[in-house]
Amino acid sequence: MITYIDPGTGSALFSIIIGITATIYFLSRAFIIKIKTLFSRSSISSDNNETAKYSIYNEGRQYWYLFKPVLEEFENNKVELLYLTSSKDDPAFEKEWNFVRAKYIGEGNKAFMYLNFLSSQFVLMTTPGLDVYQLKRSKFVKHYSHVIHCTTDGTKHRMFSLDYFDSIILTGDYQGEYVRILEKIRGLPEKILFTAGCSYLDEYALKIKQIPNEDNPPFTVLVSPSWGASGLLTLYGEKLLDPLINSNYRIIIRPHPQSKISEKLTLERLQELYKNRNNVFWDFDRENIYSLKKADIMISDFSGIIFDYLFLCDKPVLYANYNFDPTPYDADDLDCELWQFKVLKEAGLKINENDFNNIADIIKNVSDNENMTKARRSAKEIAWQYQGQAGKRIYEFITGLQLDG
Repeated sequence: MITYIDPGTGSALFSIIIGITATIYFLSRAFIIKIKTLFSRSSISSDNNETAKYSIYNEGRQYWYLFKPVLEEFENNKVELLYLTSSKDDPAFEKEWNFVRAKYIGEGNKAFMYLNFLSSQFVLMTTPGLDVYQLKRSKFVKHYSHVIHCTTDGTKHRMFSLDYFDSIILTGDYQGEYVRILEKIRGLPEKILFTAGCSYLDEYALKIKQIPNEDNPPFTVLVSPSWGASGLLTLYGEKLLDPLINSNYRIIIRPHPQSKISEKLTLERLQELYKNRNNVFWDFDRENIYSLKKADIMISDFSGIIFDYLFLCDKPVLYANYNFDPTPYDADDLDCELWQFKVLKEAGLKINENDFNNIADIIKNVSDNENMTKARRSAKEIAWQYQGQAGKRIYEFITGLQLDG
């Protein structure tokens, strides 16, 4: 006997079968992941029997100078600290500590798995996205603190990146204003906000003075942009670089570290294009202060390095017209202009694409006038508070929290 199934019923049965199959598949995967997590947790627990009151996590060597003064404060005050790092060559391993315990915990998901089961009353990190992406709150951590690692505001992180921290350490009071706006918009409880200053700029300010001056150096232009579709190298590339390099100036091009990943093909093309030009130098060094020291003027877009240069070197900046898209960032929820963009209009000189062919003359005639000088020094006072004191202030904030009970 042949059984007839009408198309509607057949389609419904087919959908049910697909649904059951998909459910079994995803439940199986969830079960496997759960088992792996349990084993990973057991492995992590056996590898880490220590329990620390205070912990710091450093996601990469580029943040060493941010954490270094804080570690030294713990060491000098004889207070124990667990310093976790994802950098195998972290400079912390080269030092002899009595109270700081430095430990390498791997990179990426391996590090996050370790942190997700960390046992510590307090954790400080620059890493955003707590309880948003792979980095989850450990049941054994009481307080998470995020330290903003630039003097620009913290809303240029991806959406919700700072929402679930218990406290945020600021370089300047103004950064807290944006945090409070986002808390109100999203109905979040108020976090503890503490202004400490900028520890890495404190370190750089001392270190840059120790770099010897060059003998009869050529006039030097530092091109140091951000990365991505709105960044200077991708947006303009040789349209800006060709007339700039055809000048008699020494040109240092310092791409953002992320450019090696996100703009790899663009970088390779530009390096090949200018490989025979004697006045072009590429800087991929971890530390930016050597190029900053050499530069007489900087050309950038919306990169935070602009403010490192303004504050450390007190020299002019040209910034290219750009189309910053706030959509992926917390900044998209703000109905106001970001502080850094306001400052650039006063402390820097904007250049448009139709200015590029005359860029050499613009640089030659740029007037570092009194208003620009006043603007950048005012910005420095606002964004880099408590200069020279950040390490001490961060230590005092951490150890002053009521974590027991």
